[in-house]
Amino acid sequence: MTLTTTLKMLEDAKNNGYAVAAFNCENMEMIQGVVDAGKELDSPVIIQTTPTTVRYGSIDLYPANVSAAAKDAPIPVALMLDHGNSHEVVSEAIKAGYSSIMIDGSTLPLEENIAFTKYAVSLCRKNRLPVEGELGRVGGKEDDTESEECGYTNPNEAVRFVEETGVSSLAIGVGTAHGVYTVQPVLKPELISEIRDRVMVPLVLHGASGLNHDVIRDCIKRGINKVNFATELRITYTQAIRKCLNSDKDIFDPKKYGMAGREAVKKLAMELITLCGCKGRAIDR
Repeated sequence: MTLTTTLKMLEDAKNNGYAVAAFNCENMEMIQGVVDAGKELDSPVIIQTTPTTVRYGSIDLYPANVSAAAKDAPIPVALMLDHGNSHEVVSEAIKAGYSSIMIDGSTLPLEENIAFTKYAVSLCRKNRLPVEGELGRVGGKEDDTESEECGYTNPNEAVRFVEETGVSSLAIGVGTAHGVYTVQPVLKPELISEIRDRVMVPLVLHGASGLNHDVIRDCIKRGINKVNFATELRITYTQAIRKCLNSDKDIFDPKKYGMAGREAVKKLAMELITLCGCKGRAIDR
């Protein structure tokens, strides 16, 4: 099976009141763990890589890994460029076989973000790829972008942004942050409800790692259709490998501790898939 885009899976999530879990994966074992979780729970999965991950492993390596993992998987698997920070990296991802694109101009003034995102949409339209845009800064550190402030999305600006850019989905700022929470975030979940009433495209929540699960459920109930998880997966993967190596000082075969990391990611992915309500939602590609 080939990779699918996020378009159909997110539209189904929007129409049926659930969210699709999106996982930032750094290597083969994490990809395998996520795809295995989706297969076991009959769920669609979105695998994401950021520009720094791409620089680490090359733009061609990740599509090859994800395509191989998805080849015999009876579920929709999408590969998305997360936080694309230039039109050049977007073009490279399209050529490499990414099936969906996220372009991040959220640090730019509104007019510049619209122009930046609109051009990315035009690049992807030629290849029939959906584009996720972002409006309202999500705090913390994500890839090369770092912000101490959590910006809240203005509903009026959200309407204009979607209309003028033509994005297929929209990541909004409601007070979440990337990375590990050191203080309790000040969330404004009511913004989700207001934007959901005025914007027709699926809405996306970034910075979900570490959030209380009841909070995530409430965000989904209010209209979030895609939830991103990154830091949580990295921590879980690393802790599992550390535990494995500490348990037996004679282990030297990467397959042994790689397997431990893969199984830990699978277990966590299954929990998060269930949390998002996409268990059993593996619709036709």
